[in-house]
Amino acid sequence: MAKRDLTPKSESMSKWYTQVIQQAKLADYSPVKGCMVIRPNGYGLWEHIQQSYQPMLSAMRVKNAYFPLFIPMSFLEKEADHVEGFAPELAVVTHAGGEELTEKLVVRPTSETIMYHMYSKWIQSHRDLPLKINQWNNVVRWEKRTNFFLRTTEFLWQEAHSAHATQAEALTTMYDALESYRKISEDFLAIPVVKGRKSESEKFAGAVVTTTIEALMPDGKALQSGTSHHLGQNFSKAKAFNISFQDSSDTLQYVWQNSWGLSTRIIGALIMTHGDDEGLVLPPRIAPTQVLVVNATKDQETLDTVATITDVLIQEEVRAEANTEIATSMGWKINDAELEGIPLVIVVGARELASGKVSVSVRYNHEKISMDIATLGQTIPKLLEDIQLALFDAAKQRQEALTFEASTFDDFKKIMTENRGFIKAFWCEDTACETAIKEETKATTRCLPFTNHEGDVEEAHGTCVHCGKPATHTWLFAQAY
Repeated sequence: MAKRDLTPKSESMSKWYTQVIQQAKLADYSPVKGCMVIRPNGYGLWEHIQQSYQPMLSAMRVKNAYFPLFIPMSFLEKEADHVEGFAPELAVVTHAGGEELTEKLVVRPTSETIMYHMYSKWIQSHRDLPLKINQWNNVVRWEKRTNFFLRTTEFLWQEAHSAHATQAEALTTMYDALESYRKISEDFLAIPVVKGRKSESEKFAGAVVTTTIEALMPDGKALQSGTSHHLGQNFSKAKAFNISFQDSSDTLQYVWQNSWGLSTRIIGALIMTHGDDEGLVLPPRIAPTQVLVVNATKDQETLDTVATITDVLIQEEVRAEANTEIATSMGWKINDAELEGIPLVIVVGARELASGKVSVSVRYNHEKISMDIATLGQTIPKLLEDIQLALFDAAKQRQEALTFEASTFDDFKKIMTENRGFIKAFWCEDTACETAIKEETKATTRCLPFTNHEGDVEEAHGTCVHCGKPATHTWLFAQAY
């Protein structure tokens, strides 16, 4: 059986990445520049990310809603940093219905402004707070250089927006949201991340504080995988959207706000983190199909056993599917399953029926295991869980191996030239140094790592890796996607 023609991952990550996405039928190019078509295999991943994350939103008492795709330009102009930050990426509608519009409409790049216009109507009293609303939607940011899932003109995401009576409550929610992103990344996608705070130059347009989860890809580049922002009162003050309320003492106050978002970009991180030269590798907890059961022979007893095994696994809440298509050979079925990253493939044939055992192929390490048919309902769920943990452990070990420390700028440049990865280094937090480091090495500040859930950071004393001035924090640097 011929293998797919995939460029080895170690030879060219970018070529391999594009080939895997197309051959595993995750996405394809669209006729609209910068946009992609997400195929059923890719959308199935997004659906399982949604299904995994929605309970976390519910636990934070966040409700789902939907707001318009079109936003009046005047709304964006109410917050200067916000409009300035997004201006180069805006898609603007000037005509509709055969006529020029009296006010230009922006195709949603993010929903702060349209949502906060409504928040100002809905929030009047402290009894209306906190207000926490999430949208699962699409947004448009006119990107010049695009790549499947990682950076596209249109992408899918969730964006949640909260309003609070106090800043302390808002900050608690911001950190809770960031922790939920760590959970979805590490516990479901098996991608280890570093939680931390963005630098002033890297924070979200209009935010007071931006927090992030940063993942490290096998090629040593970082991928910002989810962000949670504290907006302070930048959008709620009278000059912006005037989101005010009467507190318990009948004093007029302005709300404190947050927003946080996770997009289909995380699928790109999933592909790069776990995939190999044979194709996609999916962690079981997020895989749309966890087990594929195929027939090696076409007799009725074999087909019946395939159906029985599939039903038993489904009853054990395993996402199992049977493929007994006569027109497709067993070799093709197994090859397709390998390319598409299905965690386990069970083969049933006359030999297996005679022995009472089946051959189970493990996608991530290519092992073949013989298992008793009678106990598959117990052994398969455990094996899936073992695979989930093994994938995370492997990714964590790789992250640690590609994390370095630099005390001098020569060390910093050497790491970026020879290895590439996360670099821990003191930085004086002067944007001039940050810019110079990026220009000389392509590395950017990824985050100031947190030491706990509440966003505390490690205080230390050192000298800036670039200019030698006193510095009190060790930042994480890397070249980024």
